[in-house]
Formats: sequence, structure tokens, C-alpha cells
Amino acid sequence: MATDGEEPRVRVDRVSGSAFSIGGSGHTNTVHHHGGTGTPAPGAAELLEAVLDLRAALVRLPRGEDRSALDAELDGAAGELEGAAEIRPGLPARLRGALERWAPLVESVSAATALAGLLASLGG
Repeated sequence: MATDGEEPRVRVDRVSGSAFSIGGSGHTNTVHHHGGTGTPAPGAAELLEAVLDLRAALVRLPRGEDRSALDAELDGAAGELEGAAEIRPGLPARLRGALERWAPLVESVSAATALAGLLASLGG
């Protein structure tokens, strides 16, 4: 608080898991501090389910060289995820790369969109 001609000062040291407002003269700034998005990153089981959903959706597409290559990539990822407690480093990036590489093949498959959303929530 200002006294005897001093400028008013506010010091905020550390705020954790809280919301607060600071304002005066009709101006208010509200800050919400959270340790992330509030949504936990998907685990291996959730990612495995998305991979298997995409694999099942691909069965309806015509068989070709691209689909065979994507099938193999998804089968490999499913093998790594099955029974795993954690997602191995590098697997999300590999799956992201596969979705980008075969985008024309999977762009209309909603299961690919769901998998891409999970991968995005894993970051990187």
C-alpha cells in the first residue's frame, strides 16, 4: 500500500492451483493458474484402442501398397502398446509421421482424426 507519496506496489510471489483477480480504476485482470490442460495425457491403453479403431476402419478401404504399409505400421504400434504400462518414447512421433505420410488414404476416416487428437495431446 502506498504511503506518503510512494507509488502503489503489488507483489505476487507464487500462485499454485488458484485463480485471482487484480484490478483498480475499472480495470481487472484475472489469471487462472493450472499445471496443464486439466486433462491427463492418454495412456498406452487409450492409444492402443485408437490404433485398433483406425486399423479396423482401414479394412473398409481398398487394399493397396499404401494401405499395406500403414497396416504394418499400425500393427507394429499395437504390438508395442499391448499390455504396456507406458507409451514408449518415439512411438507417438512415429504414428504422427505415419498419419502424415498416408494422409490422402486416411483423411476421410474419423478414426484417424481421433488418433491424431490423442497424439496431439501427447505433445511433441
